[in-house]
Amino acid sequence: MARRAAASTPALAVLDDAGVPYATHPYTAPGRAAYGTEAAEALGLDPHRVLKTLVAEVDGTPVLAMVPVAGTLDLKALAAACGGKRAVMADPAKAQRLTGYVVGGIAPLGGRQPLAVVVDLSVVEHATVYCSAGRRGLQMELAPDDLVAATGAELAEISS
Repeated sequence: MARRAAASTPALAVLDDAGVPYATHPYTAPGRAAYGTEAAEALGLDPHRVLKTLVAEVDGTPVLAMVPVAGTLDLKALAAACGGKRAVMADPAKAQRLTGYVVGGIAPLGGRQPLAVVVDLSVVEHATVYCSAGRRGLQMELAPDDLVAATGAELAEISS
């Protein structure tokens, strides 16, 4: 994978600054609300390799959860992974305020405020994974180890 010379989103700027290799993949985003599935279909990718970045709250604390678009976030597993009792999905408007990204384009890096990140353990099965690069219609591809290192994420089984 080749690094891009000029970052077009805050997420890509973080990767550039850290020297993390990645590739970007633009696509036409119809915007039907199943953004991750749309990305996988538009790019012809295995939906197990494309991650959706979701904003949840564990015992009231915002957390980013990354799971394959082929699955769903297991809120009980997320709470357990964070050492909490209860997890709920954040309201979309709150997710946008916290991250500075629009729903469907929430990236795990470069957000308004740093949030803890939990990535589903299934990512280790792939040489590279895809996730939003910070806007609808743009995915970034990188090695799972680089994603985990760049985000400071914890790996846990959080997808069902």
